[in-house]
Amino acid sequence: MNSNDEQKMQFILSIRSKGVVDNNVLKALEMVNREQFLKGLFAQRAYEDTPLPIECGQTISQPSVVGLMTQALNITNRDKILEIGTGSGYQTAILSKLARRIYSVERFKPLYEEARAIFRKLQLNNITSVWGDGSQGIVEQQPFDRIIVTAAAEDPPPTLLNQLKIGGIMVIPVGQSDEIQKLIRVERTEKSFKYEDLCDVRFVPLLEGREEDINV
Repeated sequence: MNSNDEQKMQFILSIRSKGVVDNNVLKALEMVNREQFLKGLFAQRAYEDTPLPIECGQTISQPSVVGLMTQALNITNRDKILEIGTGSGYQTAILSKLARRIYSVERFKPLYEEARAIFRKLQLNNITSVWGDGSQGIVEQQPFDRIIVTAAAEDPPPTLLNQLKIGGIMVIPVGQSDEIQKLIRVERTEKSFKYEDLCDVRFVPLLEGREEDINV
């Protein structure tokens, strides 16, 4: 076993120890090389279970949190997923290994363009990248089987909840940006929404609008 294989095995064991036990999710995490979504010195830290900075003042989530969020979605290979906050594209790539179609919205144009280029290079053809206001979702593509939000809202936004199919699941961090947030799982039933707390997390805040001219 070479050092890279060993590193990858330790990486998967570490994620499993944090509660990610779904074999399909673990397989997707193994298939997607996090290094491809990082630059410079940070690429060397790809197999650490830690968030790392990317451009536009954003972060790439720690792999165990990516795993837990993905696991909570309970994805099937027929699902159409809405992702709010493409960021580096790492979470999107994991989702693309599990679902039929991903629509991913990013408000920062440089991140949107960079992630789109990586998806093309990796031939992840079931991802549609959108530069836009994620807080509004994608009305023309609703309803979605699953929605994942990678930025924290004070409450799950009604606009996004309304784009969820009956029986659909949303996973979203909720709470004030300067406090510990809760990762919650929301399931839409015939008549209402069922909420479940999963764990404490820390994410950048969910913002309205989209950004174009920004120093990266």
